[in-house]
Amino acid sequence: MRIVVIGAGAVGSHLAERLSVEGQDVVVVESDPGTAVDVQEQIDCLVINGNGSSQEVLEEAGAARADLFIAVTSSDAVNVLACHAAAKIGTPRRIARVEDPQLRAGAAALGVDLLIDPGDATARELELLVRQRGVSEVREFADGKLELIGGYIGPDAPAAGMALTELRGTVEGWSWLVAAIIRHGETIIARGGTRILPGDHVLIMVETDKADAALDMLGLHLEPARKVVIFGTTRVAELTAKRLCQKNIQTVLVDPDPDRVRHVATENPRVVAVCGDPTDPKLFHSEGLNSADAALALTGWDEINILGSLVAKAVGIPTAVSRFHRLDLVTLLAGVGIDGAVSSRLSAANEILRFVRRGRIHSVVTFQDSEAEALEVEVAKSSNIIGQTLREIHLPHDVIVGGIIRGDQAFVPRGQTKVEEGDRLIVISLPDSIQLVGELSG
Repeated sequence: MRIVVIGAGAVGSHLAERLSVEGQDVVVVESDPGTAVDVQEQIDCLVINGNGSSQEVLEEAGAARADLFIAVTSSDAVNVLACHAAAKIGTPRRIARVEDPQLRAGAAALGVDLLIDPGDATARELELLVRQRGVSEVREFADGKLELIGGYIGPDAPAAGMALTELRGTVEGWSWLVAAIIRHGETIIARGGTRILPGDHVLIMVETDKADAALDMLGLHLEPARKVVIFGTTRVAELTAKRLCQKNIQTVLVDPDPDRVRHVATENPRVVAVCGDPTDPKLFHSEGLNSADAALALTGWDEINILGSLVAKAVGIPTAVSRFHRLDLVTLLAGVGIDGAVSSRLSAANEILRFVRRGRIHSVVTFQDSEAEALEVEVAKSSNIIGQTLREIHLPHDVIVGGIIRGDQAFVPRGQTKVEEGDRLIVISLPDSIQLVGELSG
C-alpha cells in the first residue's frame, strides 16, 4: 500500500516509522528542512521537503497513485487544505487531524474522509485510567465487556515467579489471559511456559465483570479515584478535567500561568484552578494537593511532567500518570516512579491504523512501550478457520487470540474454543504477523 503522510511531527513520524517497518510504501512531506533531513536519516521512507497543501508538492509525492493520504501537521487548516488538494488529484482515502470544532463541521465537504482528534482520544484514555486507578493502561472492547489491562508486577505479587501453566492451576473459573509481557523493552507473546517476573509489564485480557481475581493474582488493585490533580492547562488537560468533573470526581488543575488558570476557572467552574508550580513540593502541602488519589501530568513538556509526577509520588499521591512526547522515556520511567503514561501520538495512531488496516478489522490498539498491536478482526463466511479450535489453527508464535466477541457475548477463549462465522477475534500480534492476522479473517 502506498501511503502519503503530511507532517513529520510526533504523530506523523511515529506513523511513518510504524508503517514502513511493516513494508508499506511510505512518503512523508515535511515543510521544515531540518526535520525533513532528520526523518530521512531515521526512517526507511521517501521524505519530501515542501508544503503539504500544495498540489504541486503532492504530485511530486505521488499522491495521485497513493492508496491513503494522512495529514497530521500541527495546523488544522493545513491538514484540511491538504486533504482538499489530495481529493482534487484523485487520492481515494483521506485522513486529517483536526481539533477545531468549527473546522471539523465543514471538513467532509472539503474531502476529508476521517477526522481524528488525538487530544479527545487521550482524554478518554485518562478518564479510564482514573476510574481504574492502579493499572498502567486500559483498553475496552465489546462495549466494555472485555478489557485489555496493563500493569507492572511487583515483587510481592502472588503470580511473581510463576509460569502461566502453574498460575492457571491456582485460579477457578478462568476468565482472563496473560496476552503479552514487555520485559527490558522486548515484547513476549505469552505461552503456557512463560514465567512472570517482578518488574514485568504485563498485558492481560479479562472479562470486565470478573477482573478482580486476575488483578489480585498479579498484585494489581483497582481503586477509583475520588480526587485528581492535573498539571498543565493544555487542551488535553482541559478536556480531561471536563470529563472527570462530569463523572463527579473532584478535580484540581495547577499551572503557573495566571491567565491560563483564570481561563480554566471561567470555562469550567467545577474545576478548582490553582496558580503555582506543579514541581514545587511546598505547593502540594499548602493547597492540600497531597490528599489526591491521582496526579495527571499533562503539560506540553516531558521534563515538567516527569518531575511533577515524581514530586507527586514523593508527597504521598499514590498514582501518577504522565503525558509523554518522547516514547523512549516511557520504558525508562514507567513502573519505577510513574505508574502510567499516555501519548497523543499513540492515540492518533490507534485511530488511523484502524483505517489503514480496513477490511474486517474493526479496531486497532497500540501500546506505549511495545510494537505489539491488538486488532479486533471479524471472521468472514469464506474463512478456513471456521469450525477449528484455536489450538488447531496453529497460530504463529508471535500471535495470540485474547478474546472473542460472539453476538451479545464476549469472553476469553481457551485452546479448545471453536471459531464460528461472524466471530470477532481480539488478536494481539507483533509486526511481522500483522498481515497474516488480516488474512485469517478470510
